[in-house]
Amino acid sequence: MSQSLSKLYVHIIYHTKYSSVLIRNEEKQKLYAYIGSVLKSNESIPIVINGTNDHLHILCIMSKNIALAKLVEEIKRHSSRWIKTLDEYYNEFAWQGGYGGFSVSPSIHDKTKRYIENQEEHHKRKTFQEEYLMFLREYGVEYNEKYLWTD
Repeated sequence: MSQSLSKLYVHIIYHTKYSSVLIRNEEKQKLYAYIGSVLKSNESIPIVINGTNDHLHILCIMSKNIALAKLVEEIKRHSSRWIKTLDEYYNEFAWQGGYGGFSVSPSIHDKTKRYIENQEEHHKRKTFQEEYLMFLREYGVEYNEKYLWTD
């Protein structure tokens, strides 16, 4: 085969550091747009980016030319530097060290997109910790809870 082809839908979830400042509502859309540009510069295609004041969900088509860990590192590094330029409020802003990355089959692409679009409503009923544990269990990801919630 002379050509490498892929279409990898990935759902990425990560949280601010617990000691960090929260994302203000008035900056959310600008942050999401900026993260979309970071994805594009890494040859990935943003589908939907949304979250709450303390965490993000990203659904994207991941480039075949980058590892998931490197893509998330690029998103976090660039977005945390960028948000600090907005206002002194964000001087101490940081993302937590870890992340969740989950493959999304084309058959649940639309369901995942709707789930991400409705984060504010969803989190009126479920905490981030409950949500994250649900994803880990649903995907059969082994974890040590001792290390999930540390900065």
